[in-house]
Amino acid sequence: MSTVYSKVVLFTRKYPLIRGMASYAVIWPTSNLTQQVILGKEHLDYAQALRFCLFGTLFVAPTLHTWLKIANAMWPDMTIKNAMKKACMEQFSYGPAACVCFFFGMSLLEGKSVEEAGHEVSTKFIPTYRVGFCVWPVLQTINFAFIPERNRVPFVSICSFLWSSFLAYMKQLEAKDLVKMEHIAK
Repeated sequence: MSTVYSKVVLFTRKYPLIRGMASYAVIWPTSNLTQQVILGKEHLDYAQALRFCLFGTLFVAPTLHTWLKIANAMWPDMTIKNAMKKACMEQFSYGPAACVCFFFGMSLLEGKSVEEAGHEVSTKFIPTYRVGFCVWPVLQTINFAFIPERNRVPFVSICSFLWSSFLAYMKQLEAKDLVKMEHIAK
C-alpha cells in the first residue's frame, strides 16, 4: 500500500495540475451537495453536483493553475509585498473572469440558451463579486506568501469548498431573491 501511495505522491508532485484537478473533482461537487443539504432539499440533485464536478475539474482547476503559474513568473519571491500584489492583480483579472465564466458556463451546462446565460451573469455577477472581493484577497495573500507553489491549487481548492458552496447558493437564487438581498444590504 505504501508503494502505491508513494507513486501517487510522486506523480502529483510531477504533475501539480492533475493534483489540483483531482482536488476540485472532489471539493466542488461535495460543496454543492453540502449547500443542497443546508437548504434542506429532500432529494439531492446529483446532476447539479456532476455539473459542479465537471466545471471545477475541467475549467476552474486548469485556469487557476495557469493563473498561478503566470503570477509566480511575474512575482517569483514569496514575500508579503509580492503576495499582496498577486492577490490584488488576481482580484481584478482572474476573479471577475472566473465569476463570469462560472455563471455563464454552469448555465450552459444546465441547457440554458446563451441569452439566458448572459442574463444570469448580468444579475448575479455584482453581488457575487462583492462577496469575493472581501474573501479572496486575504486567502490569496496567505496562499502566495506562505504556501509552496506546488501546493497552491490544492490550498485554494480547500478554501474554495466554502466559496463554491456560496456559488451554489448564488446559482440557485432567482432574480427576485437577488433584489431582496440588494435591498437588505443597503
